[in-house]
Amino acid sequence: MFDWIMNNAIAQDAAPAAANAAQPNGIMAFMPFVVIFIIFYFLMIRPQKKKLQEEQTMINALGKGDEVYTKSGILGTITGINETVVTLEVSEGSRIKVLRSSVGGKSAPLFEKKEEKKVEKKDK
Repeated sequence: MFDWIMNNAIAQDAAPAAANAAQPNGIMAFMPFVVIFIIFYFLMIRPQKKKLQEEQTMINALGKGDEVYTKSGILGTITGINETVVTLEVSEGSRIKVLRSSVGGKSAPLFEKKEEKKVEKKDK
């Protein structure tokens, strides 16, 4: 009678060991997901964070008298600025208020690039 109980117990212990040997390691099963996340981090997340940080630094450095452009394409000179709103003078006596976050950047680099191209054409 004890032989029958012992045989059942040995058979039950052997079955899970054989099933575990056929399954891959838990860490190796998640390895493709880890690799994909690392690729996404370096190709998408990190550059976007860097771009946002540079934009935030530029917005914080704005002051009166700076010539800027908005993300909608309006050029103007800053005449007033506070935490959330920037007042732009787009022509003499014509002022508009825009959100500070809608300022795209300083407009001086836009005009410098065009002038450099004109100078190169004159030299040739």
